[in-house]
This record gives sequence, structure tokens and C-alpha cells, in this order.
Amino acid sequence: MPRSRLLYPLILAGAATLLLLGALTPVLSNGLLMLLERSNFIPAESSIWTFEPTVINQGSSSYWLYGEDRQHYFYFSYTPDAPYRLIAKNNGCVAFDKHDVTTWCIR
Repeated sequence: MPRSRLLYPLILAGAATLLLLGALTPVLSNGLLMLLERSNFIPAESSIWTFEPTVINQGSSSYWLYGEDRQHYFYFSYTPDAPYRLIAKNNGCVAFDKHDVTTWCIR
């Protein structure tokens, strides 16, 4: 069997896998954000497979300001010693807004 006949199904399978990963997980968008902007990172408590940026900086750099995964909400805090804050999704804060860190209570 010619090599091209074997290669075609492999290319189709690879493309289908990439489309599936892009549709079901944020791994492709996270990879692209981290590749294009060096200041982007995935919080240690999350993963490239589950972390989803929900608010992106609209300035000259495209880094996440707020994000979430299955268990936590995250806020990029701009401080070198603690570059982000996190809070559990089941936090019980009064008047909690996941996109306003001033409403995040400390427990």
C-alpha cells in the first residue's frame, strides 16, 4: 500500500483529535495564550485542561484577569510574591461576584 494512503487517515485522525480537544477542553486556547503572552500562566491549583480565563486584559498584553476551573475562581493580583488569589466556588460570601475581587470574603 502506498505511503500516502496510510498518511491520509492519520492526518484526518490527528485533525479530528485537535478539533475534539478544542471543543471539549480549554487546552488549545490556554496553550495559545501562554505561547503568545509570556506573562500568562496557569495557577498551580488548576491545570491547562480545566482552567478557563473569563476576563482577559484589553490592553497591549493579553493576559487573564479572572479565571475559573471546576473548583475555584482566580484573580490575577499583579504582585510578585502572590501573583494570583483564589477562592472556592462554594465560598458562601455575601454579595459574591466572581469578577469583582473586592467581594471575595476571607475565611
